[in-house]
Amino acid sequence: MFESAEIGHKIDKATYDKEVPALREALLNAQFDLAEKAKFPVIILVGGVDGAGKGETINLLNEWMDPRHIHAHAMSERSDEESQHPPMWRFWRALPPKGKIGVFFGSWYTTPIVQRVLGKTKNAQLNKSIDDIKRFESMLCNEGALIIKLWFHLSKDAQKKRLKSLEKDPKTRWRVTETDWERYKQYDKFRKVSEHTLRETSSALAPWVVIEGTDAHFRNLSTGKILLEALSKRLNHTVKSHTETVPPLQPAIDNLDLFDKLDMKQQLGDKRFATELEKYQGKLNLLTRDPRFAKLSVIAVFEGSDAAGKGGAIRRITGALDARHYRIVPVAAPTEEERAQPYLWRFWRHVPRTGHFAIFDRSWYGRVLVERVEKFCAEADWMRAYSEINDFEEQLINNHAVLIKFWLTITKEEQLRRFKAREQISFKRFKITPDDWRNREKWDDYQAAVCDMVDRTSTDIAPWTIVEANDKNYARIKILKTLCARIEAALESVKS
Repeated sequence: MFESAEIGHKIDKATYDKEVPALREALLNAQFDLAEKAKFPVIILVGGVDGAGKGETINLLNEWMDPRHIHAHAMSERSDEESQHPPMWRFWRALPPKGKIGVFFGSWYTTPIVQRVLGKTKNAQLNKSIDDIKRFESMLCNEGALIIKLWFHLSKDAQKKRLKSLEKDPKTRWRVTETDWERYKQYDKFRKVSEHTLRETSSALAPWVVIEGTDAHFRNLSTGKILLEALSKRLNHTVKSHTETVPPLQPAIDNLDLFDKLDMKQQLGDKRFATELEKYQGKLNLLTRDPRFAKLSVIAVFEGSDAAGKGGAIRRITGALDARHYRIVPVAAPTEEERAQPYLWRFWRHVPRTGHFAIFDRSWYGRVLVERVEKFCAEADWMRAYSEINDFEEQLINNHAVLIKFWLTITKEEQLRRFKAREQISFKRFKITPDDWRNREKWDDYQAAVCDMVDRTSTDIAPWTIVEANDKNYARIKILKTLCARIEAALESVKS
């Protein structure tokens, strides 16, 4: 892959000066069309050999294009705050919205490549990272993003010459560090690992383009033309998802679903409830004040039928927690800002750091529930969401999150009773809306969606807990007991 980038392409200054004005004008026009239509975001990844012109290229793009609609991100070592979140958290937060261009100098490729070269990981771990990256980029492309991946290459001799030239000039000496020379000594390893990574991740949706970095004129014009071609092609063509045709979900062969086996008559009397509530709220409080809890985070997800009691259950949890260390995230229809991003973006931004507790009152599962049933997204979109959600949750858990997912279920008869009761109580009328009655008409469709959701996303590391919620006392205690048991088990695995 890199051999063809070592030919020694050069462009003389006269040709460069002649071509640049027209190229800049075309780029600005394309950027204006992108911002005006706001149909998709552009993600530019800039990687490659030290000294090959990555930084100069980013500066050039900012100079040639409108800086109001292009944002560059230099992703170096993770900060203390970033280290308390999953590794991909900082990239999700920096994703550009539709109509904007985001340039990443240092990306999700950097750490897997560097760690493998330095011997901190094995080939199996590198290949696992490559698989994760391919799924991540596939999801971004399916959500409409245009990904342009540029790798700036230098031969070993050219890199040495470039670093010495920069070091010799007092104006650029600061750009060459001891790390650059240390990496130069491992040039052959970097080349081998990088070439393997690029070959495995260069796809039809997000191909790599390798650019020779020896001649600045050639590098700059190549970069501008590649960006212009990609922008023009996307702006002038309607892109159809490559997953538009998908096989239908198959029904259970026994024609049963998870609700058929639930005992919805379970109850807990008020006296026993008061005793159990005090016991498990106290236990939850102690668990979250354990010194080992600082190395964990807790993410509690609440989904369920309308009027199933999610709000009341959440209040019993927060009554046991320090208000400084938890956040309730109520999830409603996405805002304009959120619609300009991939659907998981609005949830990534609320992922808690270690030592903190996040409670999602509805969640990312809306993609396979409400959006599926109400046809707010295409079938291909909610079908692929099962694996995307599993990937998301795996990343959370790998970063020491305790993920606890609750589905609160009530019978159709109990829901009707609660709806009518809410209409009669003045301070509860806000809880019942026309949408609730409309959703009730699609009860069977929602039940089928829930069964598929649990079947495809209840994993060993992130299982669903089904809560029989016809009796609120019983449901609230089951939720508290489950939380305590899961957090306690996680604390036991924390190294002191």
